Amino acid sequence: MTTSEDDAIYEARALLGEYEQFLSGKAQGTMDAYLRTVRHLIGWVAQRIGNEGQFQPAQLTQMTVELYLAHLEQEGLSLNHRARVKSTISNFANFLIEEKGLLQRNPTRGINLPPVPQIASGELSEDQRNILGSLVEQEGNRRGAALFALGYWAGCRVSDVSWLQMVHTHVGPQEGWLHVGYKGSKWRDIALMDEARKPLYAYLQATGDTGRTYAFLSQRSERLTEEAIHYWFRKVKALATKAQFPVIQHLTFHDLRQDFAYRAREAGWSIEEVANYLGLATKKGALSTFL
Repeated sequence: MTTSEDDAIYEARALLGEYEQFLSGKAQGTMDAYLRTVRHLIGWVAQRIGNEGQFQPAQLTQMTVELYLAHLEQEGLSLNHRARVKSTISNFANFLIEEKGLLQRNPTRGINLPPVPQIASGELSEDQRNILGSLVEQEGNRRGAALFALGYWAGCRVSDVSWLQMVHTHVGPQEGWLHVGYKGSKWRDIALMDEARKPLYAYLQATGDTGRTYAFLSQRSERLTEEAIHYWFRKVKALATKAQFPVIQHLTFHDLRQDFAYRAREAGWSIEEVANYLGLATKKGALSTFL
């Protein structure tokens, strides 16, 4: 490796370090996502013909960004992912313009992607997802972790969780499924992803009393009521810092269910698969009663 190559690598790392400082104040998960995207972009640009394995901010032109987004599409990455990448590149370009004076124009201007289709208006932002997840972890309560997991990772309604019975809860150390659907008698069986199964299994193991009727216990009644779940969710949000709270203050437990549907579609589930899992009817190719 030549001295010039060493210098280029050092400069790129230093630039990333300064960009990380520029991002301070954002949720950690958001910062990590931005930095991963920019590292990949820099590596891709450096390997372009004529760049000799080096990245210079001046190489970040509109044509380069268009080619990079086209490359991501060829790699099979979704429109939603490419839209997030474009937004991240725009943020990085603003850093290069405003903080470093190394770029004259934002290269994402004039690049138009097709509108991202959504099946629900309740998609959470990355900041909202990261903040809620960190607050639940901060609370350090097994029951709360299980409640959050069933909303966020299994798309359960509040009533599904509140009325979940032990005889309908089939959860072990390796796999699990539930029979849910109290609302409107829309009963359904759902397989649990590990992210939902593990917190629920940990809670059930810690509470014992497998002979009880309902899975989620309450000190005041035989089950945790819907009102109590909503109250718990408000208490979790109250743990937020002054900077975090405005980002999540209007969210409800129901928003976890809507975001699950959005993420399921992003992961490749069909409309029908999402509808069946959530216990919904479909109408003319869309979710008809969401929710």
